[in-house]
Amino acid sequence: MNYWLVKSEPYKYSWTQLLSDGRTFWDGVRNFQARNYLKSMKINDKVLFYHSNEGLCIMGVAKVAQEHYPDPTDTEGKWVCVDIEPEFSLNKPVSLAQIKQEPKLSNLPLLKQPRLSVMPITKEEFEHILFMGK
Repeated sequence: MNYWLVKSEPYKYSWTQLLSDGRTFWDGVRNFQARNYLKSMKINDKVLFYHSNEGLCIMGVAKVAQEHYPDPTDTEGKWVCVDIEPEFSLNKPVSLAQIKQEPKLSNLPLLKQPRLSVMPITKEEFEHILFMGK
């Protein structure tokens, strides 16, 4: 199993919306590195859902429900998307400020490559963030 973090601006697509929808396709990724990460996602991989720009916090855990397929919003034919489903909300959202203060999270891609919308994380980082969100 792999672990991921995806970012969305809450005014475009929020954690609350994912909970309401029950499933969505993660589309619109237009960065080659992030696209390659989408291609690496496997069914049941765990996904942290992060609110970017406003909120700046991890809201909950989702899982990959369908592996990559052509992004229906892509007119060029070179981008992909995956489907994700919510699993549970964190009891307390984990803020970017909290993440920055945690030595165990100092190598988190969110801090190293903050512009990426899809990024891998380690099992240890995933579990530590879950612990912080209890």
